[in-house]
Amino acid sequence: MSWFEALILGLLQGFTEYLPVSSSGHLEIGSALFGTSGGDNLMFGIVVHTATVLSTLVVLWSEISKLLRGFFRFTNNEETIYLLKIGVSMIPVLIVGIFFKDSVEKFFGNGLLLVGIMLVVTGLLLTFSYIAKPRQRETISWWNAFFIGLSQAVAVLPGLSRSGTTIATGLLLGNKKEQVAKFSFLMVIIPILGEAFLELVSGKMTSTATIPVMSLVIAFIAAFLSGCVACKWMLSLVQKGKLIWFALYCALLGISTVIYALI
Repeated sequence: MSWFEALILGLLQGFTEYLPVSSSGHLEIGSALFGTSGGDNLMFGIVVHTATVLSTLVVLWSEISKLLRGFFRFTNNEETIYLLKIGVSMIPVLIVGIFFKDSVEKFFGNGLLLVGIMLVVTGLLLTFSYIAKPRQRETISWWNAFFIGLSQAVAVLPGLSRSGTTIATGLLLGNKKEQVAKFSFLMVIIPILGEAFLELVSGKMTSTATIPVMSLVIAFIAAFLSGCVACKWMLSLVQKGKLIWFALYCALLGISTVIYALI
């Protein structure tokens, strides 16, 4: 993988991790167009995903530090309850990631056809969340946290946007836009880092030598910087209720990808 390909794929990962358009799907498409294995290479995936987690920590640091300060008071306060709800939301994806990820990947497979179909599904979910007008809740409940976590677990499929699925689920359940966006971004930090750790220790790392260190460094920086921009932008977009345009984008890209895969 050349430095230019690493730069483009890193930017692609960073921008699409937070926008509801599926970062895994875009990496798959980008890798196919470049004719590289970057989207499938575990080391490359770990590097760019770690970079986007770091961008989350930077953008939401004031919120994260507030939650941690409240948690380490060791009292039943608002911050502790919020973190416990995030913990509840992570249960489904942790179960899927530890016990069923390989089975899911074998059953559904990979490739552009699946990516295209899941992008269309993402578009439909975003459309439903835009049309539906449920009664709004003041806080994210325990059950809501669990159901949002279920949607995150389903989003292990390439092309099904994690942020799009979790935010759409939260909105359909009646949660406020700004609340569900922050919850969606915070709830993924530990699962992403956990997945990276499991892949590092699992012995599955193959063909990492094919990617030069400089390309990995460039990809990391590109993913981090674009992730910071996308995270801030997405928080603003969710509050303004402009997700319908992403629904249209996902539908058009998904249909185009399906056609490309079948030709």
